[in-house]
Amino acid sequence: MQESFIQAYPKLLQSSVAVAGLWLAHGDEPLLSQWLIDALRPHWRAQNYAIKRIELVSIKSWQEVLSELGSQSLFDDASALIVTGNHKPDKAVIAELERFAVEAQTGAHSHSLLWLTPKQDKRAQSSKWFAPFAQYGHIIDCNLYNEQQRQQLLQIQAQQFGLKLSQEAWQLLMSHTEHHLLSAYQTLWRLSYLFAPQLDASSHDATHEGNNQSTTTAPNVALDIKDLQAALVSDAQFSVFDLSDAMLAGNSAQVAKIIFQLQATDEPTTLVLWAISKDMRQIIQLMDGQDPQALGIWRSKQGLYQQACRRQAKAQTAEWPALLYRCDQAIKGLVRQPAWELLLQAALELTGKRLFAAR
Repeated sequence: MQESFIQAYPKLLQSSVAVAGLWLAHGDEPLLSQWLIDALRPHWRAQNYAIKRIELVSIKSWQEVLSELGSQSLFDDASALIVTGNHKPDKAVIAELERFAVEAQTGAHSHSLLWLTPKQDKRAQSSKWFAPFAQYGHIIDCNLYNEQQRQQLLQIQAQQFGLKLSQEAWQLLMSHTEHHLLSAYQTLWRLSYLFAPQLDASSHDATHEGNNQSTTTAPNVALDIKDLQAALVSDAQFSVFDLSDAMLAGNSAQVAKIIFQLQATDEPTTLVLWAISKDMRQIIQLMDGQDPQALGIWRSKQGLYQQACRRQAKAQTAEWPALLYRCDQAIKGLVRQPAWELLLQAALELTGKRLFAAR
């Protein structure tokens, strides 16, 4: 079965979806690939799947994929395998994938394989390797072909954030973000903190950690163009996204300036911690050899992330989870050290500067 992302995504957000078998998502919008994983992950967890990732570094990597799918854990009912990379399977692997898909349809097993690839043209879609996914699995086109699709997806995200924008507000949002999907999504995410406080921090964290299937029971907050204009003006100086850019660039002076401004304007500490922890996790994953595109890092920012990786040592990044945990404890009032002090310490760690000696 082949569907566009806008067709498949709303259905995946429903309460129950059969996820066993082959899945192929192809496209040049990394954010859509990440949203797809976020939508599938609650289904995998609900069905007690062990979720794993494998990167195709060569054609031989497909043997690792098949081996993983053939294994059975004593503690998990099945495996959900996220495969990244563009190495196409050979004839023998194609036959195994076809057998895997047919057995999933007959209920012989419950394993799930999701392969994330770049956009595949019509010629590629007529290739033999594509056939098992097309005939027995699910193919999702993770590309946006017009502005209407972009706004439809963002409206779904707005609803999950507890927001409902007027048509004029949507036009302003798209114009302000230059019709850039990630920028518009980040703006919606920030608006939810300003206008939908009934969505507590845990629901926001769940969304960005990949558990965004939950729906909001509170009524959506209606925003008109005046509300959006006021929010964009108030956000004109610095945001956590400016903080991210400064951290990745290694600009410690700018990081300190932004942190102090965010503190002065009562930016939610949970929002600042999310921005810092997101970049820290991605740097750790990159240093472990993971593919930046598979992590949802835009090509325009991959250079910044690589630059940040070169500033770090494994021994130093190994201390980051403990530092993030202390930040979280401080935000919750469980330790005496001020939360903003720890957030500054963590942000400067990303620039390669240490505010305090390691404990």
